[in-house]
Amino acid sequence: MDARTHPAPSGAATAPAPAPVRTPTSDLAAALDSDPDARPTPPRGFDAVAEAVLGEEPAAPAGSPLAAPVERINEAVRAGRIDTAAALADETLEQAAQALGAEHPEVLRLRELTAYIAYLAGEPVRAFRLSLDLAVVCRRAGDSEAAYGNVRSAATAWRGVRDPLLGLELGHDLIALWTELASEGGPAADEVEELDSARARMGRLTTRARDQR
Repeated sequence: MDARTHPAPSGAATAPAPAPVRTPTSDLAAALDSDPDARPTPPRGFDAVAEAVLGEEPAAPAGSPLAAPVERINEAVRAGRIDTAAALADETLEQAAQALGAEHPEVLRLRELTAYIAYLAGEPVRAFRLSLDLAVVCRRAGDSEAAYGNVRSAATAWRGVRDPLLGLELGHDLIALWTELASEGGPAADEVEELDSARARMGRLTTRARDQR
């Protein structure tokens, strides 16, 4: 396969770079020492996927039929061969969904990886839709942490959508689900300022859409 070589997976030319992976710092350590109740914010959304791709943990559970193909996908991402990674992810996802079921835990993780790769490839709308669909699946399964993580991924992708009308259309769906999650408690309620930020962007998009008329 002749694949275009992309820059390293810290971002794509047509999409903003994913948030950097969080790492412990001396300032954070000092804050934790001074406040025994404080806890570092866990990586969510594309942050968590990026950590999995770049980390040293196995790509999939031992003995999983997805271990080898997912590792090949991760290797392509780490090498910046995003087109190759995207093709492998799509092929593997289709086969895994047929073999294991669309909502099998390993298939869901592969769908998260596929959304992240779409984001890196400069396809924020596809990344958004994949992530928001995953959030719905995880919420239905009662996993509020995973649902919120995928909402955060969808929000990251959404911010890469520059067309204000499309941004408003996608934003309505995002904020509706996000608001429901926040009303149910859990991590979405703990970080309500993130939802407020998304609502503020909706206001800016509304102004831009009106100015274009």
